[in-house]
Amino acid sequence: MQNQPQNITKKTALFVATFAAFLTPFMGSALNVALPSIARDFNADAISINWIATAYILATAIFLLPFGRIGDIAGRKKIFTYGIFLFTFSSLLCGLSPNTGLLITFRVLQGISSAMIFGTGVAILTSVFPPGERGKALGINVASVYTGLSAGPTLGGLLTQYFTWRSIFFVMVPLGLITLWVTISKLKVEWADAKGEKFDFRGMILYGLGLSSIMYGFSEFPGWMGYVFILAGLLIIVAFGWCELHTEQPLFEIRLLSRSRVFAFSNLAALIHYSATFGIGFMLSLYLQYIKGLEPHEAGFILVAQPVIMAVFSPFCGRLSDKIQPGILASAGIAASSIGLFMLSFINENTSLITLLLILVLLGMGYALFSSPNTNAIMSSVERKYYGIASGSVGTMRMVGQMFSMGVALMLFSLFLGKVEIRPEYFIDFMRAMKVSFIIFTVLCIGGVFASLARGQLNNN
Repeated sequence: MQNQPQNITKKTALFVATFAAFLTPFMGSALNVALPSIARDFNADAISINWIATAYILATAIFLLPFGRIGDIAGRKKIFTYGIFLFTFSSLLCGLSPNTGLLITFRVLQGISSAMIFGTGVAILTSVFPPGERGKALGINVASVYTGLSAGPTLGGLLTQYFTWRSIFFVMVPLGLITLWVTISKLKVEWADAKGEKFDFRGMILYGLGLSSIMYGFSEFPGWMGYVFILAGLLIIVAFGWCELHTEQPLFEIRLLSRSRVFAFSNLAALIHYSATFGIGFMLSLYLQYIKGLEPHEAGFILVAQPVIMAVFSPFCGRLSDKIQPGILASAGIAASSIGLFMLSFINENTSLITLLLILVLLGMGYALFSSPNTNAIMSSVERKYYGIASGSVGTMRMVGQMFSMGVALMLFSLFLGKVEIRPEYFIDFMRAMKVSFIIFTVLCIGGVFASLARGQLNNN
């Protein structure tokens, strides 16, 4: 490890990790608002629209664990820096895409770069900040994520309205270059706590194949190929778990799940929470523009309510989790999300925008109460040498959860709509798909409350 005054290291690490944590959620939430405009430009059907969002999430979910582990071995700062570069370059390519196929391909590259960023960013912060300060730092980091989510719908709607959807990608280029410059020039410390250990290529291949198969199966549902691919994916994931248990230096230290009840159930709660809540922005963006007839920037102003609440309260909840058991706060958060999702299952074409805003505020508070404390619980429940794996697990639970959330949307679109453009004659089918999705998400979230409560007490390291 190179020498650098600890105070400077803390400030620099917090800045680069926090700014990078802003970029990808900003772009993702901005793109949700732009999806109807992209569909019109490319004459894309409902399934293709979903894949523009899902390809990124799937790629991030597949590569988060591998890059978290590679960061432990080769250096977290190094992988983080390469990730910022690839994110900047792939954003430029997305903005130049001439058709749906290439846009989805470049979104995969963006997903890989995001895995490099998120697989190491939280680990860098956890390496720098001791347990007594960690919740505050993670709260700021999570607040940055939510600030990106907050700015995304509003600015994304305005950019789409006045400069076309391509400008969302182009604006990422200078922001990415700024982050890259600060990281290279100011962060002089490297962390590689597992240097010299082997990388589990077999685990990476099985893990990637399993997730890809499941998501492709969702897109083919309800045809028989859908069932085949989903079943095959689940079997491959089981094989991945068995191999990890019998590998000396695995991609994911599954034994951590048996060693720490807090680690196991905090990860499970995160997986369930993100599975139940991520599809909200995607569904409501389409609902507001297709059913309510709002312009992109108007839809953005409505959707911004949830992430604004998340951004405002996440630092406070993070600090609170340094003093109160994180599990208590996280359980209250996931319970609030359950109530919000249940209320969303009743919305229709006549629902007032004020009612929708109030529900989004409740969901935002649920997210804030859950995310920072739950991340603090995960990172504080493992030894220092496992910070990269734990950081990877934080991101992986989030991204796999988001992947399953979009998978549910993809499955319901396949079931109710099929490969058609979302036009007025199909609005009734879209509303049915949305209503069923919120019912499924509500049931999932209620299950997450029990998983969160089951984690037990955290003993700070």
